[in-house]
Amino acid sequence: MGKLFGYARVSSTDQNLTIQLESLNKVKCDVIREEKQTGTSMVDRKELKTLLAFIGEDDVLVVTRLDRLGRSVLDLHRIVEQLKSKKAHLRVLEQSVDTTTPEGRAFFGMLSVFAEFETDIRRSRQLEGIAKAKEEGKYSGRKSEISSEQVKELKNSGMGATAISKELGISRASVYRLLKSV
Repeated sequence: MGKLFGYARVSSTDQNLTIQLESLNKVKCDVIREEKQTGTSMVDRKELKTLLAFIGEDDVLVVTRLDRLGRSVLDLHRIVEQLKSKKAHLRVLEQSVDTTTPEGRAFFGMLSVFAEFETDIRRSRQLEGIAKAKEEGKYSGRKSEISSEQVKELKNSGMGATAISKELGISRASVYRLLKSV
């Protein structure tokens, strides 16, 4: 067996990594990387990307729980496919996943589906809570930092939606929404 590469992650800066780090040290990981970043996307997860770049044949990526690695089935499977292409493996301590065995691979597949389902339920509850708060007049969303007039001026100067979104640092969907409100 190669090296053990430990990965610990929490979603926000006020959360603590101590328990994960203790578990990874207990199994004697050779390298441990940690970060405070959301797991719903792979986009700003530099430490995980670093581990995946350096992991090699017979090495094992170790996490304490599957949801520390990712929240979507697609991201989890991409990570496992990347490991597989390098002939490396995944080990999840608390959920007894070990992709070196057929049983471990099957269990990984089931767990990843449930992890995404849990995320979807949480998102649905959050949206329900926001809708209820709006209904009661207790939630108005974030104050807009960009006015529809700014967007309209840029549009009238000949800029397209993509250029406007880059200029103002907002999404194209926001550009279209602000143009509708004018």
